[in-house]
Amino acid sequence: MSDTPTLVIRGGTVADGTGRALFEADIGIADGRIVSVGRIGGRGAEEIDARGMLVTPGFVDPHTHYDAQVTWANHITPSS
Repeated sequence: MSDTPTLVIRGGTVADGTGRALFEADIGIADGRIVSVGRIGGRGAEEIDARGMLVTPGFVDPHTHYDAQVTWANHITPSS
């Protein structure tokens, strides 16, 4: 595995999930893994401009209450 990022996400506001304050940084990714966070010199094979955007780890929240909409939206009906 290489530590040289092939994808660089530039200038995003990072919420790292630790509870610390948000911070602005570049994120380097190689082989599908984060390899660096901070100011990254050079260019990646692919770059994403994330200025003005929030960047987070791969949070997945499958919890939902989509079925509750049935109580207020009269154009849908419950399903089982």
